[in-house]
Amino acid sequence: MATDQPGPATEPAALPAPRRTQRVSMAHVARLAGVSSQTVSRVSNGHPGVGEETRAQVLTAMKQLGYRPNSAARALKRGEFRTIGVILFTLATTGNVRTLEAIATSAANEGYAITLIPVTAPTQDGVRGAFTRLGELAVDAVIVIMEVTLADVDVLPLPPHVQVVVADSNAGDRYSVVDTDQAGGTREAVRHLLDLGHRTVWHISGPAESFAAQRRARAWRATLEEAGREVPPMAAGDWSAESGYRAGLLLARNPECTAVFAANDQMALGLLRALHEAGRSVPHDVSVVGFDDIPEAGSFPPPLTTVHQDFAEVGRRCVAGVLRKMREEHAPERGTTLVPTHMVIRHSTAPPPPAAAG
Repeated sequence: MATDQPGPATEPAALPAPRRTQRVSMAHVARLAGVSSQTVSRVSNGHPGVGEETRAQVLTAMKQLGYRPNSAARALKRGEFRTIGVILFTLATTGNVRTLEAIATSAANEGYAITLIPVTAPTQDGVRGAFTRLGELAVDAVIVIMEVTLADVDVLPLPPHVQVVVADSNAGDRYSVVDTDQAGGTREAVRHLLDLGHRTVWHISGPAESFAAQRRARAWRATLEEAGREVPPMAAGDWSAESGYRAGLLLARNPECTAVFAANDQMALGLLRALHEAGRSVPHDVSVVGFDDIPEAGSFPPPLTTVHQDFAEVGRRCVAGVLRKMREEHAPERGTTLVPTHMVIRHSTAPPPPAAAG
């Protein structure tokens, strides 16, 4: 006759392995590891209050079952996604690529990922669409690398409750901006050439819509005017070596041109080619200064004198800025932080020929 007395203690029945189409849950991991779901949650979240042996059991069960913690659910619970969105308009320029690399590295060091949203057209609709996509992807903050003037935007259409830092912009009266000291670097470049004895300095500018190009062109002109020197006609470029080459072909024909400040190193490279083809020696006939100090600048023929800008520091300060806004209640809402530049003197500059000295 059957009785109600319990039999010998037995191990709990193993949880059936989930089918391939079934999502592995925390309960599956807890049953396999022989712990509670709360313990699995603590291990998933890196909670320190779990013994090493128990943690190892849980991690082994996770690996065996192929369990991946639901980071989105955890983020919603914490109100934090550990992700920084980055909006930018082009990856074709050296500065943007190097700034983006620094942002990604700095974010990773702080335990954040980045989500990249390129904007195909610098218009209000383009920027609004990018912010909409970032909202759908759930980010904690946004860095905008806005190196060009937006065609129809006076104020960025920012989503509510998202902290924003802007890189390379003139919008410090409205947003937190991080930028290279474009004007300071340009003044140093022009003064270097004037101090060598050149009567004046010609300039190959970047594209008209670029904030950096605008600031460098204004500082070039202002430095010459302050020194009481003639301001030559400005040659327009587009950041490319080809545009520097085309401008250089024109400048090479002018015997009065003994010094040129190119708004970036790539255009300086094109200029060097044009001067070489025209039979004008650098630096004996014409001195050339660039801007950026790209890794190849020291290998140009001749090695290029240039203005070094610290793209890595710009990226680091952008990440530090958005994190400060997230963490500090009274963090600054606007203002511009300038990252210093410095001259790197190589072999593309020298005093002018005696007949052309100022």
